[in-house]
Formats: sequence, C-alpha cells, structure tokens
Amino acid sequence: MGGTGTGKARAGGDAATLSLGIDIGGTFTDLVLYDNAGGRHWIGKVLTTPDDPARGVIEGVRGLLAGNGIPAARVARVVHATTLFTNALIERKGAVTGLITTEGFRDVLEMGRERKYELYDICLDTPTPIVPRRLRREVAERLGPDGMVEIALDEAALLAEADALVAAGCASLAILFLHAYANPAHEARARALVAARHPSLSITCSHEVAPEIREYERLSTTVANAYVKPLAALYLDRLAGELRALGIGGPFFMMLSNGGLTHVEEAKRTPVQLLESGPAAGALAAAFFGRAGGEEALLALDMGGTTAKAALIEHGEPVIAHSFEAARERRFMEGSGLPILISTIELIEIGAGGGSLASIDALGLLKVGPQSAGAVPGPACYGRGGTMAAVTDADLVLGYLNPGFFLGGAMTIDPAKAEAAMLPLAKATGLTATEVAWGIHDVVNENMASAARVHIAERGKDPRGFALLATGGAGPVHAWHVARKLGLSRLICPPAAGVGSTIGLLMAPARIDRVGTLVSTLPGMDWAACEAAYRALEDDARRVLAETGADVKRIAIRRFADMRYQGQGSEIVVELPKGPYSARSVPGITAAFEAVYRALFTRPLTGVPIMTVKLRVAASAPVKGATVALRAAGGASAQAARKGMRKVFFKDAGGYVDCPVYDRYRLPVDRAIPGPAVVEERESTVVIGPGSRFRQQGDGNLVIAMPGTADRAAAKAKAKAKTKANTAKANPAAKVRPAAKVRPAAKARPAAKARPAAKARPAAKARPAAKARPAAKPRRAAKPGRAAKPARAASARSKPARRAR
Repeated sequence: MGGTGTGKARAGGDAATLSLGIDIGGTFTDLVLYDNAGGRHWIGKVLTTPDDPARGVIEGVRGLLAGNGIPAARVARVVHATTLFTNALIERKGAVTGLITTEGFRDVLEMGRERKYELYDICLDTPTPIVPRRLRREVAERLGPDGMVEIALDEAALLAEADALVAAGCASLAILFLHAYANPAHEARARALVAARHPSLSITCSHEVAPEIREYERLSTTVANAYVKPLAALYLDRLAGELRALGIGGPFFMMLSNGGLTHVEEAKRTPVQLLESGPAAGALAAAFFGRAGGEEALLALDMGGTTAKAALIEHGEPVIAHSFEAARERRFMEGSGLPILISTIELIEIGAGGGSLASIDALGLLKVGPQSAGAVPGPACYGRGGTMAAVTDADLVLGYLNPGFFLGGAMTIDPAKAEAAMLPLAKATGLTATEVAWGIHDVVNENMASAARVHIAERGKDPRGFALLATGGAGPVHAWHVARKLGLSRLICPPAAGVGSTIGLLMAPARIDRVGTLVSTLPGMDWAACEAAYRALEDDARRVLAETGADVKRIAIRRFADMRYQGQGSEIVVELPKGPYSARSVPGITAAFEAVYRALFTRPLTGVPIMTVKLRVAASAPVKGATVALRAAGGASAQAARKGMRKVFFKDAGGYVDCPVYDRYRLPVDRAIPGPAVVEERESTVVIGPGSRFRQQGDGNLVIAMPGTADRAAAKAKAKAKTKANTAKANPAAKVRPAAKVRPAAKARPAAKARPAAKARPAAKARPAAKARPAAKPRRAAKPGRAAKPARAASARSKPARRAR
C-alpha cells in the first residue's frame, strides 16, 4: 500500500470533509483520499483481485484509512470507476440473458449492418451475439416509424415466451420492439406484464436505454445493458454495504463514460453507461491539469499496468463521442465489436501497459502486447510467478525504475528476475539483455506514438500543435520517448500521475446525457413538437441530477442535434443555439450546422434541405466536494532534492549514463533543471532524457521542454524581435515603398513572350530518335541477370494483384 499526505490525520472531532476516489484497473486498484477543507491528500495503490474486485477495494480502503490514522466517518462521499462491466462483456461473464423482440426480427443481432470490417478476409470473425439464438424469441406486435400502432401487442404470446426464457435459465431479459423510440407503449406494457409474472427477473427495455433510431445499434446496446445489469446490481450493492460496514456513510457515486457522475441507482438501471468510466476520469484529470498550466490543446496519455489510453483535449475539454464499440474481435479494428449507443469521452485504447508481454513472432521480430501479465502473475520482477518479459521488467533493466522505491517502497521488485526474463528473447535474437530491454521499451513507445498519430490525423490535426500530458503508473516513464517520436515540444507530468484517473473522479461534475429521435427537415419542422421534445429530455436530466445531489441552481444545459443533408446516410453532431426554438431559429441552427459541416468537409451543400435525426441534451452541475487543488510543496533547491545517482539507459547518449535522481516532493518551484534526470514520486517515475530542461510549477505540474525546444524558441523570439526592431527603425524609409512600384520594368515581360523561339521545341520532337532505344537493349541483354528478369518478375506479381482487386 502506497500513501502520501502530510502525516497522520487527527483521530477524532473532524467533520466529514474527505472525498474517496476508487478506480479498479487491470493490474492495480487506485485509491485517493482528498481533504476538501485542508487540501491534503492520501494515496493508496494495491494489486487488483480479478477473482473478486470488491475484495481488493475493501482491503485497500481499510489499509489507507488505518495507515494514515483517518476515521472512516470523515469520508463524506465515495466516487467509483471500474472496468468490471467492460471485462464482463469481453470475457462473456455476464448473466444468462434472453431477448423478446418484434416478430420477424429475431436475427438482427447476427445480421448487424452486413458490413465487413476487413473487406478481403473470407474467414472473418464477427462478434458473437451476447444472446444466443435459442434465447431470442418473437411476439406479434408492430409500430410504424411514426409511432402509430399497426399490430397490437399479443400479450398472451409475450407471457408464454417470457415463461419459456425463465425456464431456460435466463436471469435477465431484454425487450426491444420495432420503432419503440417513437412510441414506448408496447415495451412499457410488456415490462409491466413480465415483471408481475416474474418479479425477480431483471428487465431492460430499449426505450429506457437507447431511444434512438437504427434497430441494430439500439438492440446491441439494450442486450449489453441487460447482460451486465444483474452483475452491476450485485457488485454495487455489495460494495456499498462493505463501505458502510467500514463506517463510511457518505453518498456513493459512479463515474459515467461521459465524464460525469451519477448516483448508484441510476448506475444499476443502465450500467452500460459505465463501460468507459475509468478512462473517462483520466481524460478529465488531464483537462484539469492542462488548464492549470495554461494548456488547452493536449494529447492525454494514460498508461497503466494493462493498457494505455489516449484522448485529445481541445479548448480545455475532452472530446465527446456518442457511440462506442465494446468487445472487439480485433482490438484496433473499427467495426469488429459490439456497437453501444452511449455518450463517452472519445479515446483510443492501445495494448501497451507495464504488464504487456514481449515475444518473438514467426518472422523473428520483437512484438510487445496486447497480451498482458495483469495483476496475476504480473511481470517477472514482481516475483509472483511470472517468467515472461514484460514492459516493467524492461524498464527496470534500463534503470528507469528504482527497485527499492516501487510504489514508495510498499512493493519490492527484483532486478535479477527482470534480467532473467530477458534471456530467452536475447538468445532467440542474438542480442544482449540490455538490447532486448531497450527493444521492448522502444517498441511499446512506437505502438503508442503510432496510435496517437492516427488518432490525431483522423481529426485533421497536426500532433506538433499539442502538448503531451502523461498519467498512469507507467505513463511518465515512457512519455519522454513518446513525445520525442511525435515531435512534440512540451511534456507535462502532473502530481500524483500514477493515480491520475482517480483524482479525475474527485473533480468530476454530475452529468447526464439524454437523447431522443426526431426526423424532420428544418423547413418542415413542427417547432412546437421540437421544443417539447427538448424540454422533456431536459426535465428528465434535471430529475436525475437532483437525485445525484447536484446543485440544481447551477445546472448547465447544452442542446445538440444529429443532423445531415436530406438524402445523406450519416449524421454529424451539432451544438445548437439556446432555445426556445421556433421558425425564427432556422437561420441560427442552419449556421451552426454549416460551421461544423464546413470544418469536416470543407464546403457545405447548397439547395439541399437540412434535417434533424436525433435530439440530444447534456446537463451538468457541480457536486459538493468536487473542488480539487493540488499544490507543489516546493523545496529549497535542486541540489537539496537530489536523492543520488543511478545508471540509466539512453540510446541517443550511447548507452547507460550517470543520471541524477530527484525527489519530486522536494523539487523547487520555477527553477529550470537540465536533463538527463529521473524524478521519483511514490506512485510513478518521470524519465527525462538528455537535452531537455524541466521545472516544477506552483500547481505541481512538471513541465519538460523537449530537446532543442528552448533553443528554437529563443532563436524564433530573437529573430522576431530583430525583425520588429528593424521594421520600426526603417518605418520612415519604408514609406518610400512607392519606389518599389518600379514594377513597370517587370512589365517588360512582353520580351519574355519571345518564347516563340523556345517553340523550337519541335526539334525536341525529334524524340523518335530517342525511340531508337532498342539499340540500347543489347546492353541489357548483355546483363540479363540484373535488370530484365526482375522487371518481368515484378510485372508477373502485379497482375494477379490487379485481378484480385
């Protein structure tokens, strides 16, 4: 158990002013206690218990409180994020789930969109449906796309099918009827009938989870929610009970994938909204620390023990997406997973973490990930039974990690075991153990840099316009080399970066996203119906925020719409002007749509009606205790902060170099320190290469200027100042610019029109003589083995490729 703080808390007499954040990752479970009144914080980090995640949480909380002398009664609130529900989808460990749907639509889950995510793969693996065909049942009923009843619900058949599914062992039921987004009456009636017959059955209706047009995506989201719903109820009830047993009586909040908080009952109702809760918290923390340092364009990299996640922060806020893919067949292949209609912070997941395993592929090349050692058995250096080389083992061999100060000394790691894990790879490649370790480190850095390049390019951005902000236990260890590969000039490592996502939990506002369907062109819009639909969504969002304990007087509501030109097949999400809406709102809504469309596709269309497809509302409000302010302690000098020297490997420096090691908690504020250097804190280690300079800001951020940045900035500033000075001096004379208008001489270009002489090119047309190249062919014939044969072989290879296309 690691911990940071300002010493023991007072044993009693304190008001409940502490916020507790809990984030369960694939390798570590992170905990942060923050004192909202005094600004102190305490940190805990324990290995995750995959067989029973709640057990690891309770052990960690108990140790954090006891180790720092903090009474449980001082905890005013708990905020939690977990990957448990995502893992249940990936590993197919949810509840036995049945589906009741409209007659004729039993196989939508398998048909999907009938699109291949890999066009030329004839042995393509498609996502296995969560609900097997034998547990998918149909009943007679039919609604039109306008919500009008075409065929009434057959209630007797409904109950008969529900009885059959319960008899088959179903613990959860998904109900989805065609066009229920337009009229939920049949689904609501079905829920009431089935719940009365089977009160212990968990039920999810599509209109409660995803009241959106497009049947396949809506169905996929509904069955995913039904699949994890019993697990969520069991886990959250148990964890809340265990926390109460410890004496923690404050409210219990869950982080949603959109970066907001909600109360436990809402999380139990729609746990599908929690699938990306942990990564979302990390992006929130990155945005917070970036704003504190005046950075509004950030690439946030969160590298933990199992995976790395990257997210873009623009204008100080994470980018929000409104769909997500879970349980992909191919981890990085879009379209290979289960589509989930939830609002989520847009990020990419990379199979790169401290536990990512290295191997040699069939071509003899070094590969790293996506397989991970996880928490059990973990990297070889953990001494828990792992023998394969992991990224953490490589970092230890290269000198980046301190075996005596891992997790602040709470956990011992073994350099000998790490080096032994390199030997099989060294033997297979003919390299030394150090060269293999550097190869592992470099490959995993390139994996992250490549994924980040693509992610940034897909948004039409240049990576060099961003600063890199690194969090996670392994993030600051690798960030310097990743930033170097991306050509970035600035790197930021916030305080307590090893638990960055958990800190993000404590600063999150309450937030609820709601969506509805309204298909209409702007010219043909029923504006009263549109305004009523928005107000219904806003009222529902306000209700949930009030139940969450948010400050209802400070609720901020933003309106969006999924829009397109009539005849197009896909929509773009547009933030709209504030309502209420009427026919007079058309110019403002049109301008908002065209601005987004122009940014994406350069030129809007003319003469084509604009239409809405979906209406969206994002409502947020601050919650009590969500104000976090971390400050640097501030030491006397860099020399006083130096802990010692250590051999650290830097490829550009030719190998191991003597490198100063600094205690982050004693670094001075706003003092530039040259690299190379290693800066240690309890939860992570910052590696800074040669040619860099770094300084600690008052907010605790460690800001690193990458090699050459200072020189380039100084040269640019000097040149700019010189130009400005010269211009200022020359201003009076500069007005003699009319003399520069002696361009009429340039008009003597008519002489240049004497190009007709150049038209003596007909002589160049004597190229037919050049066609006498056949005479040159004897030279090639004289060397048949060098040019002619490869050319014939290449053309022979290219023809089948053209035919294959």
